[in-house]
Amino acid sequence: MSKPYLLGIDQGTSGSKAVIIDGAGQVCGFGARPLARLHPQPDWVEQEPEVVVAGVQAAIADALAQAGCHPAEIAACGIASQRNTEFVWDSRNGRALGNAITWQDLRSFPLLAEIQGQPWADELRHRLGYAPGPYMSALHLAWRLRQDTAVREAARTGHLRVGLSAAWLMQAMGQPAGHLMDRSLAQATGLYDFRQHDYWDAWLDWIGISRRSLPQVTPTVHEYGTITLSGADGRSATIPVLAMIGDQQAALFGHGCRQPGQAECTHGTSSYLKVYVGAEPPDVAGVNNYYAWELHGRQHYYLEAPTTVNGAALRWLRDNLELFANYSELDTLAGQVADSGGLLFVPAFTGLNAPFDDAQTRGTMLGLTLGHQKAHIARAFLESIGCQMRLILAEIERNTAVRVPELRVGGGVSASDVACQIQADITGIPLLRPTFTETTAWAAALLAGLGAGMWADETAVPLPSPTHTRFEPQMAATAVQTLYDRWRQAVQLMLAFAHETRP
Repeated sequence: MSKPYLLGIDQGTSGSKAVIIDGAGQVCGFGARPLARLHPQPDWVEQEPEVVVAGVQAAIADALAQAGCHPAEIAACGIASQRNTEFVWDSRNGRALGNAITWQDLRSFPLLAEIQGQPWADELRHRLGYAPGPYMSALHLAWRLRQDTAVREAARTGHLRVGLSAAWLMQAMGQPAGHLMDRSLAQATGLYDFRQHDYWDAWLDWIGISRRSLPQVTPTVHEYGTITLSGADGRSATIPVLAMIGDQQAALFGHGCRQPGQAECTHGTSSYLKVYVGAEPPDVAGVNNYYAWELHGRQHYYLEAPTTVNGAALRWLRDNLELFANYSELDTLAGQVADSGGLLFVPAFTGLNAPFDDAQTRGTMLGLTLGHQKAHIARAFLESIGCQMRLILAEIERNTAVRVPELRVGGGVSASDVACQIQADITGIPLLRPTFTETTAWAAALLAGLGAGMWADETAVPLPSPTHTRFEPQMAATAVQTLYDRWRQAVQLMLAFAHETRP
């Protein structure tokens, strides 16, 4: 083809990344920029919309420079978007009506009590695909409509637009074909009925939002409009955006998980364990049901369980306790001891996620003695990640016919060999860590290639490189069971403590 390259954007919570790939799926250029979070009040976590755009543009410029190509050589672009971080803007001028409220923000917590009195409250999890919580964009929007005069007025006049970062980037960087988002992102707004494949009117009425403010729902591969990029020579080019998808869904696709039972765990701010299940979504208590992607008129599903904020907990250990400076030091530190010396870590800094869904539980370390050192704390934390993963896999296999023979991992703490070995030991299944880890942006580019006609269908899309590091379980089964049982006891203690101390 005359335009041989594809662009993939991964706009995430902690930063934005971009990859340039060729027609064989090979990465030619990569760029990344961090993204700061603002904390204007306790429990508030925001991002500046303009800074999000600037970070994406800078990451793209870095990727173009590394690839040595001009934007005019790019056939299509795909965008993977962080989920449950909601942007609001005025359709008349395209300007943001405030900062984005991220999924880590807890200001909407009091609204959960209001929900419980509604006649449809018990239907929420079934309809949305996941349990309501303060992380939800829907509740962020409800808070805005109750507290922010500008947002409320824009909604009243019909000029309010609500979307996740992919829709905001389309608005800010180019010419959108409409107010559009793919089905995986529509579900991530917390406003979409997963069972009826449509926005849920009773829920919208309670939130206080009209359908006209919400994105039209599309397949994953679709004509979303264009973005305009400038090359190093100052010449600009218009690039069609032909794919849009949630970042966790993109990671699943990028890891090649396209057959039932194929699973992947992305370690980022939180850890997300995902199992592809195919055309029918089973129900598993405490585990979320999501659209994976929609291609050629067929909807694909997967099960997802977000663990506690493992990546954020790592930053706390690094910055607040100063245990280590980077993942290499973490690897060395945790490798200095054979086990945690009986120390148990429950990293519930913002509550417990799957399968507990308890936002009020807080983190703890149990079993501290004068003999414990930094290495034991680091090891106990890594063991807690493995225990969370084992618990989730056990729930899925107990409630479905799905079996997970091996687990692909990527992101964050997966850079640590010790962490991966601990996860393999505790889950009891092999872990595969690919050499190339930026699978989210890569998948966005691949999906754009589908839209551009580079491949006939998803079966022809390149799979990830077979080059990987494999970690086989090595720990004795009895030792694993003892560790896991004690960690479960620690979690139950913290759940009981949280409930007993609630006002």
